[in-house]
Amino acid sequence: MTKNYEIAVFEGDGIGPEITDPTVKILDQMARNSNSYGLTFTDAPAGAAHYAKTGESLPEASMEIARRSDAILLSAMGLPDVRYADGTEISPQIDLRKALTLFAGVRPVTVRAGQRTPLNMPDGKEIDFVLIRESTEGLFYTQGRGEVTENEARETLLITRDISEKLFKFAFDLAKTRKASGRGPGKVTCVDKANVFRAFAFFREMFDAEAAKHPDLISDHAYVDATALWMVQKPWDFDVMVTENMFGDILSDLGAGLMGGLGLAPSADIGLENAVFQPCHGSAPDIAGQGVANPFAMILSGAMMLEWLGIRHDVEAMQNDGARLRQAVDQVVAEGQVLTRDLGGAAGTADAASAVAKVLGVA
Repeated sequence: MTKNYEIAVFEGDGIGPEITDPTVKILDQMARNSNSYGLTFTDAPAGAAHYAKTGESLPEASMEIARRSDAILLSAMGLPDVRYADGTEISPQIDLRKALTLFAGVRPVTVRAGQRTPLNMPDGKEIDFVLIRESTEGLFYTQGRGEVTENEARETLLITRDISEKLFKFAFDLAKTRKASGRGPGKVTCVDKANVFRAFAFFREMFDAEAAKHPDLISDHAYVDATALWMVQKPWDFDVMVTENMFGDILSDLGAGLMGGLGLAPSADIGLENAVFQPCHGSAPDIAGQGVANPFAMILSGAMMLEWLGIRHDVEAMQNDGARLRQAVDQVVAEGQVLTRDLGGAAGTADAASAVAKVLGVA
């Protein structure tokens, strides 16, 4: 009997609903065409617009939908003019990370042959690496609770053994999976600042302990400043990178820049029991409602969701569909005929999504 999987859908703010709708339609049609799995989508209200209307940014009912679901598909969240009383932005995505202990922020960076990129790429080179950002502690630990006085402000960086050991196991497992699928050499790079901060020396020590358990894989280290340089000079040398929360926040945007912008940057935040899949970009309220938003990052996040579900539940068809969806977006972008304006084209949201659906044969 075909198993059905529940997907909690947070449609987001600004352009969020515009890029969520075509993504859900593509995923739904792929599932309908499959004899191996089914998908049910459940709306979960949340976000800045919801807060402005109700005074709640993440209602308990939506939190419960997220907890019970098999995966969470979350669109762009937040509006710059809607904030909490302390001046911070509405960010249910961060609340979900903390509440569900989604410690592994997964940010893939891919540039295929023929794809436009700000880099002057050598012939025959492609970029295909994954940045794993710890997503629950680090310098984000005291978010909203920092100490501010008239003359100074303090935030606390926290790195724990419990979360770090889970994070490094995840990173090496991913490298092993990528190697087995032919997508990487099986190398994990620890990105830190262990030469200056004791907390990062502690971080590196735990990384090395996990690396020792995987003699079949390669492990190395890089300081975060050098990593930023090498991501521009030789990004094709990376496979899996793992780092602290703030470092990962910054480097993931650099990775998006290599691809041509945040419009091609999907992400996942994964824990032991739950996972959220969302585009890296913001809600872009300045273009909301115009039908010009780029849906590719949202669609790619949906592809990551299918692959994760397929691996987690041992459903090969889901893994294959996730890969097909990712490759369909890669093909559309590489061909360059149907691109949104942030990628140098003139296509609208609907046309860009339809181009992907046509490649898949689900239009």
